[in-house]
Amino acid sequence: MAMTGYTRDLMPRGPFDLAFQNRHFNPWPTAGGNLRSAVQAFPVEGWSGSAVVVVEQLEDGRVMVEATGEGVDLERAAAQALESLSLDVDATGWPAIGERDPVVGELQSRFHLIRPSMFHSPYEAAAAFVIGHRISVAQTRVIRERLARQVGDVTEVGGEQFAAFPGPRELLELEEIPGLSGAKTARLHGVAEAALDGRLDRARLRGLDEADALALLQTIDGIGPFFATGILYRGAGVPNGLIADDGSLDMMRETYDRPDATAPELIAMASRWSPFRSWTATLMHLASERPHRRG
Repeated sequence: MAMTGYTRDLMPRGPFDLAFQNRHFNPWPTAGGNLRSAVQAFPVEGWSGSAVVVVEQLEDGRVMVEATGEGVDLERAAAQALESLSLDVDATGWPAIGERDPVVGELQSRFHLIRPSMFHSPYEAAAAFVIGHRISVAQTRVIRERLARQVGDVTEVGGEQFAAFPGPRELLELEEIPGLSGAKTARLHGVAEAALDGRLDRARLRGLDEADALALLQTIDGIGPFFATGILYRGAGVPNGLIADDGSLDMMRETYDRPDATAPELIAMASRWSPFRSWTATLMHLASERPHRRG
């Protein structure tokens, strides 16, 4: 647990292009300007501290991962970084969705069979949704980055410093958070407590039936059905979740040129996207310029 460095490499199962992915989601910082790399700083699940993970894709397609940190499980940190890029998912069947559905196939071709980028953990997803409620994406990002710099762990890699969002214990120590109301601060404390008691554990959420996972998430103050869905799909990284909010259903109507399609008809149409329903919905958000971003 006291390792200072951990490395591994893997060949992605299915298509993956890190440089292209960086251009179409909020870009990660790069290592020395290498566009085929991503540098991620985040609290490691287990909550004993934070790590910085450098992910780089080589010319042959292999992905190299190097995690740095003190007093944390760096193997777990490396896994989180891969999960944030959806590289924990076997995507060899992803192209077949487009073969069954020409509309999806055209989008897959346009976006290079892109995989969604996720939050580093359900905890960070929940915190981002609570912070971002009723404010802009830009305001949310400023608050999160300020918290990272002022409260989170800072790690130096390659002569640069990278700040991680505060872990749940650090968040609980904050009585006030500039830019947030007392009610939002209290809800963030509830998110931190949920992380510490296991309600935001990624493996646990992915192991539950979807309805049970969503119900568990909604026991957290301030997390309703919409946020719970976002945490499950974009925090826990469930690839086959059904994104069926009103905005997504309207996006489907537009994409398929079916303005009068009912919600049940659209949900039935989405069944042919299985086992990548949430990936396909994210692809449509990208095409409609309403992307599901990391936050």
